[in-house]
Amino acid sequence: MIARRLALSLALPLLLLLAWQVLGLAASPGSRMPTPLNVLRAAWDMSATGDLPTALLQSLGRVSVGFAVSATLALVIGTLMASYRAVGRSLDPLVESFRPIAPMALLPLAILWFGTGTGAAAFLVGYAAFFPMLVNTVHGVAGVDPGLVRAARSLGVGKLTILRTVVLPGALSHVFVGARLALGVAWTSIIAAELAVGAKSGGGTSGGIGQAMFVFYAYSIDLDRIVVCMMSVGLVALLIDGGVRSVQQRIMPWKAR
Repeated sequence: MIARRLALSLALPLLLLLAWQVLGLAASPGSRMPTPLNVLRAAWDMSATGDLPTALLQSLGRVSVGFAVSATLALVIGTLMASYRAVGRSLDPLVESFRPIAPMALLPLAILWFGTGTGAAAFLVGYAAFFPMLVNTVHGVAGVDPGLVRAARSLGVGKLTILRTVVLPGALSHVFVGARLALGVAWTSIIAAELAVGAKSGGGTSGGIGQAMFVFYAYSIDLDRIVVCMMSVGLVALLIDGGVRSVQQRIMPWKAR
C-alpha cells in the first residue's frame, strides 16, 4: 500500500521530467534549452565547488538579519496598536499608506543609504517582512478574549505579566501565521533585491543567490545554472516554511494537524 502511494505520487513528476528531457533533446542546439540531466550536472558542479551553498548561506544570512529586526519591531508596534486605541488610530493610517508600496520601489533609496551590499538587501527584506508580521500581530492581540484579561486583572496581575502570560500566548497562532507569510515574502524579496543590486554593482562582491543568477544571466548566459538557482530558491523556501511549522507544533501542539 505504501509503495503504491509512493509510486502514484512520483508518477507525475517523473513524467514531467521525462517530457522536459525529450523536449530539450528535440530543441535546436542554438536554443540553449536546459534539460534535467544538464541541470543535475550543473547542480553537482556548483555544490562541489561550494558556490551554491555559499550563495544560499549569504542570502539566508541577510534574510535572517532583516526578518529578526522587522519581526521584533512588528511584535512591539502591533501589540501597542492592538492594546491602546490611541496608538492604533495614530499609526494605522501611516501603516496602510506604506503597506501597498512594493519593496523594490525603495531600491534606489536603499542603495543610496546602504550601498550595494548586505545593508541594502537586508533593509528591503526587513521592509517586506514587516507588514505581514504587523498585521497578523494586531489581529491576534485584538482577538484575545477580553474576559481572560479582566480575570487576570481581578487577581492583581500586573500589565507586563498579563502581556506575557495571557495576551501573547493568546495571539501566538496569528503571530506564527504572520511569521510564515513574512519569511516567504522576505525570501522572495532577497532574490529580487540581490538581482537588482547585482545589476547596479555590475556583479560585484555582495554575493547571494540572486546575484549569482544575475551573473549567470549577464555574463555567461548559463541557463542550466540559472535553473539550479531557481530550484534551490524553491527548495529553501519549502524548508523555511517547514521549519516554522515544526516550531509552531512544538510550541503549540494543540494546533498540530
